[in-house]
Amino acid sequence: MRKTTEHSKLKIIPLGGLEQIGMNITAFEYEDSIIVVDCGLSFPEDDMLGIDLVIPDITYLKENMEKVKGFFITHGHEDHIGAIPYVLKEINVPIYATKLTIGIIDHKLKEHNMLTKVKRKVVKYGQHINLGNFRVEFIKTNHSIQDAAALAIYSPAGIVVHTGDFKVDYTPVFGDAIDLARLGELGKKGVLALMCDSTNAERPGFTMSEKTVGTAFDTIFAEHKTSRIIVATFASNVDRVQQIINSACKYGRKVVVEGRSMVNIITTATELGYLDIPENTLIDIEQLRNYPDEQTVLITTGSQGESMAALSRMASGMHKKITIKPKDTIVFSSNPIPGNEKSVSHVINELFMKGADVIFSDAHVSGHACQEDIKLIYSLVRPKYAIPVHGEYRHLMAQGKIAEELGYSKDDIFILASGDVLELDENGAKVAGHVQVGNVMVDGLGVGDVGNIVLRDRQHLAEEGIIIVVLTMEEGSGQILAGPDIVSRGFVYVRGSESLMDEAKQVLDETMAMITDKNITDWSRIKTEIRDSLGEFVWRETKRKPMIIPIIMEV
Repeated sequence: MRKTTEHSKLKIIPLGGLEQIGMNITAFEYEDSIIVVDCGLSFPEDDMLGIDLVIPDITYLKENMEKVKGFFITHGHEDHIGAIPYVLKEINVPIYATKLTIGIIDHKLKEHNMLTKVKRKVVKYGQHINLGNFRVEFIKTNHSIQDAAALAIYSPAGIVVHTGDFKVDYTPVFGDAIDLARLGELGKKGVLALMCDSTNAERPGFTMSEKTVGTAFDTIFAEHKTSRIIVATFASNVDRVQQIINSACKYGRKVVVEGRSMVNIITTATELGYLDIPENTLIDIEQLRNYPDEQTVLITTGSQGESMAALSRMASGMHKKITIKPKDTIVFSSNPIPGNEKSVSHVINELFMKGADVIFSDAHVSGHACQEDIKLIYSLVRPKYAIPVHGEYRHLMAQGKIAEELGYSKDDIFILASGDVLELDENGAKVAGHVQVGNVMVDGLGVGDVGNIVLRDRQHLAEEGIIIVVLTMEEGSGQILAGPDIVSRGFVYVRGSESLMDEAKQVLDETMAMITDKNITDWSRIKTEIRDSLGEFVWRETKRKPMIIPIIMEV
């Protein structure tokens, strides 16, 4: 007999995105239905050598494949959509999102040859989607990319409001302000839990409107009438791009867009009507030489100091088409994401060295809610339970404190870790278990084929280098015919260390003599002896432990 509904609880299972910035993905489960909110990637940590991106471990979803009904995406940033092509190869269910978000996802799927395989549905604000035991409503919010949505997730256990990434902007550049009225109506109905963006929960006050950046750009353009202007910003911040274009038109400048991701998003946004670019404003990078510097603006990627992005290549003199000149004015229209400060500072230094004027304050506002905005959302939605999301542990704790100030008891605030299973209904909520979560690393075309062991080897190679010992043995007799020869990389510069290499060769010769005397023919034993004796000698002489790989060939 099937369990009666009154005993069922709603399960909220974050599979990523907590205790980190990025890789947002959360499963909501009620009986035989699972829906997933967002499906993002994160960028590699410093110790993930050679890794391109990191995507969530979706073992739990694969184990419950028959329950998964669909993915709901809050907005089009990489940390919310980046893993879609990888995850949907394994779990092919429909994706629901607003128009611009689907436009950006389509571009991603196209690159992976998956457009025809995945069902996508464009959802309007206020629309409800019924899937299994869930009904999901999209609610208008503001963020640093247009078409961002909060979700009201209706289940038999109650309503959960998930804000997605958001800010409260009463004067957005495009479209309407956040739908506070709808959030208030839901609050009156009774909301079981609020999952609210914590990225700026440590910052007091209100987040400034995106419009204020437009004023800042006007000032910059007015003050730098004689120089070329280069603005670095996030590719996805369509409103920011719009404001740079507005200022450019006002001051009679042509605009060049540089950087692959920037070109992709601007193309998508223009086609869908989210960008208004007057005719003859955009020019191709090749046409730059036809215009004097004071009549041009470059909008480029690389505001985070990423080594391969357009601005970093310009700063290091590696860009094929743009050379930084003295007198250029370069505007960083972004804040460094935690962890990127060093690379941003490096790019700024390189630009100053080339004689450019660099502006990196006042040309940016955040896309996330500060403390007063978060309080506003809580007082409108009035949830029974508070579940801070989107942020490192310190950000989640900061939002927990805000909830306490608003009168929530510690028992009703849940600071979850990725993988926790929170079971909740009107009568109570508790963490009732844990599912497998983790990082799946993408390196080139390989997904998940580089794990901790490979990374450990890469670390070892990076720190200590490698020594390869090659020898040839006669089949049957085990007689050594050639070698042992030593080849090393990343250990010492051989030409300056002949005596060390000669001594190492001597140690090997002695080891081989001992092996012959003892009549040892077992390969693995020979390799162990070589490793041990050479490793001991190298450590004694250099205090290093390179990776030692003996190779035996038989003839």
